[in-house]
Amino acid sequence: MKMTLLMVAGLMGCLTLGVMAADPIHSIPIATLDGQEGALKAHEGKALVIVNVASQCGYTGQYAGLQKLQEAFAGEGLVVLGVPCNDFGGQEPGGAAEIKACATGYQASFPLTEKVVIKGAGKHPLFEALTAEGGEVGWNFEKFVVGKDGAVVARFDSGTEPDDAALIAAVKKALAGSAK
Repeated sequence: MKMTLLMVAGLMGCLTLGVMAADPIHSIPIATLDGQEGALKAHEGKALVIVNVASQCGYTGQYAGLQKLQEAFAGEGLVVLGVPCNDFGGQEPGGAAEIKACATGYQASFPLTEKVVIKGAGKHPLFEALTAEGGEVGWNFEKFVVGKDGAVVARFDSGTEPDDAALIAAVKKALAGSAK
């Protein structure tokens, strides 16, 4: 009996190490707004700023600042990734065409994913991972800075503008390869 338990414990340890070694964020399946699979996998090895976006929110104007952030750090390996959701006040009611039109209206060309649920029942696995330590997302335009290794470096609330000094510092840390 003891031998069996040791073998099971040993196998579990190996499995745990294998899971820990994988990049948990970049490997999560999520489609682009156009329906192409691999929206995260396409940016493996890059730092990310993942933002839940909405077209009819008081923070929607942040699209422009997020585009500037993308442009400022893209050469160093940063990707801003917008994740549309309709979870807060029904502020993203449209489909892909309406979401694209909103982003284009702010001259935002950073990648967008399919519209997903980010809180409560049916929460997308990406937001399961992003909110594992800090709790549910509070509103639209919350920002998660993710390192090249897939670890969450920092999280910022909706009121944090894309040019905020603390957000910029977190982006630089993520680009440098530092986790927390």
